[in-house]
Amino acid sequence: MSLPFQQAQFLKSAGSLQDFPEDTGAEVAFCGRSNAGKSSTINAICRQKNLARTSKTPGRTQLINFFKLDGDTRLIDLPGYGYAKAPAHIQHQWQSLMESYLVHRHALCGLILLMDIRHPLTEIDWTMIHWSKHYKLALHILLTKADKVSRNAMAKSLTRVTSEMEQHGFHAGTQIFSATQRIGIAQVQEKISAWVSQALVESCPG
Repeated sequence: MSLPFQQAQFLKSAGSLQDFPEDTGAEVAFCGRSNAGKSSTINAICRQKNLARTSKTPGRTQLINFFKLDGDTRLIDLPGYGYAKAPAHIQHQWQSLMESYLVHRHALCGLILLMDIRHPLTEIDWTMIHWSKHYKLALHILLTKADKVSRNAMAKSLTRVTSEMEQHGFHAGTQIFSATQRIGIAQVQEKISAWVSQALVESCPG
């Protein structure tokens, strides 16, 4: 099953559990630090320049943004975490909103965790990794902004992340990604399509 990523459309933004679309079908959520490039990644995967709003100001995404692919399939842009300049009460609101989504959303079938390839596996990244394991969510890691480093640095970062994940008992796919150089797009598209296909089959009665 290959999803029609290029047909993706903005569905809605939600600031509370009550605002979320109907909890049916299958969703894949993108999460990561506020400067990891989630919006740019979604745009690259869907081959649309302005599908997800991008900003040079970290922490700009304060709501959960839902994008419809086809039928009952959606991509989700979660608020970026770890933006130190945001007021404490705003950070708390973001955290509560993300927790509401991650804990209660039955349609969620996988998390794409973005990390800047130059600064992977921060403390808050590990929190998300542990969270995904606790809630038995499929996890796939994108080492973003690969165009900012040399090929040697890419390989070292990929090896380091893969090794540390295995040492801590986590089994997740990890790949190099660059939205600007279009590196790794097909690979993550295939991962999302596989998750969605499996989730929809498992949700069918009988």
